[in-house]
Amino acid sequence: MTVHHHNFRKPDTDPLIAPLLEAPPDRPFVIAQLGQSLDGRIATLTGASRWINGRGALDHLHRLRANVDAVVVGVGTVVHDNPELTVRRVEGRNPARVVIDPNKRMPLTSRCLADDGSRRIVFHRGPEQGGGVIEIIAVPDGAGFVDPNWIVKTLHASGMKKILIEGGARTVSSFIDAGAVDRLHVLVAPVILGSGIQGLSLSPIAAMAEARRPATRTHVLDGGDVLFDCDLSSCDKG
Repeated sequence: MTVHHHNFRKPDTDPLIAPLLEAPPDRPFVIAQLGQSLDGRIATLTGASRWINGRGALDHLHRLRANVDAVVVGVGTVVHDNPELTVRRVEGRNPARVVIDPNKRMPLTSRCLADDGSRRIVFHRGPEQGGGVIEIIAVPDGAGFVDPNWIVKTLHASGMKKILIEGGARTVSSFIDAGAVDRLHVLVAPVILGSGIQGLSLSPIAAMAEARRPATRTHVLDGGDVLFDCDLSSCDKG
């Protein structure tokens, strides 16, 4: 007799989802995730990144989406990967889809803008042109950088308390640098690229005493990926 095992557990028994379920209701809770190779690459030099991480990592990502109010990506991720940002591999509802696109680079045909009943929110400069089915939030004028803490605060004010920063690496790095991330999930695949695009890239430090050492637990997922669950709200230095 063949026994079929699900690749995920119910959220109420999953320690990786527990921080989302137990998040305080009076403030935003931000979780970020990044998938990479053993040597810290998120893509080859040509930008190819599909299938670096295995099925267990994909299941986990969809489980995260199913337990947050909003999933946030930078416009580079939309342009290069054209993700749907929906829940397909697990049971659950689709979160609001949020794109940080200050200079209006995102094609209107992007899959994350599909009208499927979920909120679609875009941060960019200047007034919106055209219809209003997609929510536009104007970002402050100035440099190309948009303050991650301002984005989190704005989303929270719009009813989104649990927020997933999904990609890409520059966006995840900027939110960590700004101190806007409570929890970080790094999914490390047993593959070596040897070259390629770096994962996290934070502000430089001069001494090991400045390094962050978050309380961390590891989990081996189906397919061999190792998930590092880092509590950035409890970082020691040194």
